[in-house]
Amino acid sequence: MNETQSNPNNKQYRPPKRIFESEGVVYPRLAYYTRLDNVTNNKRQDFKVMVDNGRYFSMFAPRQSGKTTFFEGLSRQLQTDPTYIVIKLCFQNFKDASREKFYELIEDELYEQLTSRLHEVNCDKCEIINQFLKKHRLTDHFSFQKLFEELNRILRFKKIVIFIDEFDGIPGGELENFLTTLRNLYQKYKDKEHKALYSIGLIGIRNVVKLIVGGVSPFNIADHVELPPFSYRNVCDLYTQYTEETNQPFTEEAIKKVYEETAGQPWLVNRIGTLLTAYIKPETIDPIDADDVDKAIRMLLVEKNNHFDNLYEKAKLYKESFIEIVFDGIDYKPNDEDQAWLEQYGLIKNWENKAVVFNNIYKARFTKAFFDEVHANETIPPQGYELPGNRLDMNRILLDFDQYISQIGVQAFYKERKPYEKTGQFLLTAWLYQFVKGGAGELRYEVKSGLGVMDILLTYKGIKYIIETKINKQKTNTAVINGGLKQVAGKYLASESCQEGYLVIFDTFTPIGTVSEPQDYPYGDKKVTSLIIGIGKSEE
Repeated sequence: MNETQSNPNNKQYRPPKRIFESEGVVYPRLAYYTRLDNVTNNKRQDFKVMVDNGRYFSMFAPRQSGKTTFFEGLSRQLQTDPTYIVIKLCFQNFKDASREKFYELIEDELYEQLTSRLHEVNCDKCEIINQFLKKHRLTDHFSFQKLFEELNRILRFKKIVIFIDEFDGIPGGELENFLTTLRNLYQKYKDKEHKALYSIGLIGIRNVVKLIVGGVSPFNIADHVELPPFSYRNVCDLYTQYTEETNQPFTEEAIKKVYEETAGQPWLVNRIGTLLTAYIKPETIDPIDADDVDKAIRMLLVEKNNHFDNLYEKAKLYKESFIEIVFDGIDYKPNDEDQAWLEQYGLIKNWENKAVVFNNIYKARFTKAFFDEVHANETIPPQGYELPGNRLDMNRILLDFDQYISQIGVQAFYKERKPYEKTGQFLLTAWLYQFVKGGAGELRYEVKSGLGVMDILLTYKGIKYIIETKINKQKTNTAVINGGLKQVAGKYLASESCQEGYLVIFDTFTPIGTVSEPQDYPYGDKKVTSLIIGIGKSEE
């Protein structure tokens, strides 16, 4: 095929004018920018309506999820109207400041932005405001409240809107005073049509406004707003901007795959955009397709970057809960402390009342990191377990895994003195990871199949191995074995067109180190091999 046939419109590649931003605030002049959809309060009012109605509000979302970019865009929108005076503050480096320094820093930023905007819109009160500000020093929350009471008197037809980014960086000793002052100003002028401090928004990663101080929440007058991830339309819009600049298209399947794998997380969408256009298919008009997205994701999963580093440190703090969510699809519990922290950092979300990892990329990256931590896959090369015909000696693999469990001991299986059900599944999955490291296969967990969800599905050189894990807490394991056999043979083997499956039972009544032999159970025309692994504690 000649060039004219492959490029009937004779389009040429053009170097991009902008970038996919993944290092901070997105400015439309410099980077591809898309406006978020459906950012509303619980009354279904968007931000412009909330500001126009004089509402106070809070937004708390993980880092690198687009908060600051969103409010930069809202600020630009508001300041097309000369009535609005938008003040942008940031408390990021304020946590250790004294009270006096805290208010001094606010004064420097607030006064400069206020006077600059008043001059910009040719306000006839500029000189009066300047004279007042020269005399009025901000030293505490009382002087802060007095500032706006006086501005309310002078500026009758202007609306000050303050956005405070990184609000959770506020000095701890001033949290109650500051929030209570905002609450007082809101209540005092709520029914006034003209008020200088018209609307205020607190933005951060930790919802400090939920704190109860003195039996009440000092900021309970505010609307809380959730910042959504990119929608599918947002991802399309972002990548289409690149296409319009360069003539290089994305296929529909590619965009869909990016959206599905990232769940619309803005940093991931932008970083994958960079990998695709700068490394996978640079300087060409050849379409970017779903296979290219797979390549970009594989690159991303082994990339060293601050985004993953920061999230990994947070995930480690709640590793047991994170693992449980990965492997169990547990109920979403808004008042569960571990889930609340993981959600705050953007690692998990509520999906149809289940707690799930926020996206497939986070699941793959951090689960692998935890696999590497336990060194469960640092054993002999996979070839040492191969039988003729590229089959794996799964019985031997499971027996060696049993020996590994004996070496590490039982403490990993017990959380608050109760058997921790998903530890065994996690360790076994980590153990099996050695067979996919070199690209010879695929390892998946919690896989939907037929009538249920398989615990582990290992595919090695084209052959599938289905493994179900159970924990037995009874003196006899008959019921667990029978239930597991029915589950593996009756649900999974048929749906995956397999003849053999495996059932691993972690038995709390069998002492650790007890050697068990795999047992074969015929089930119709299929076979399930079961192995009992003892995790019983020795008598103390």
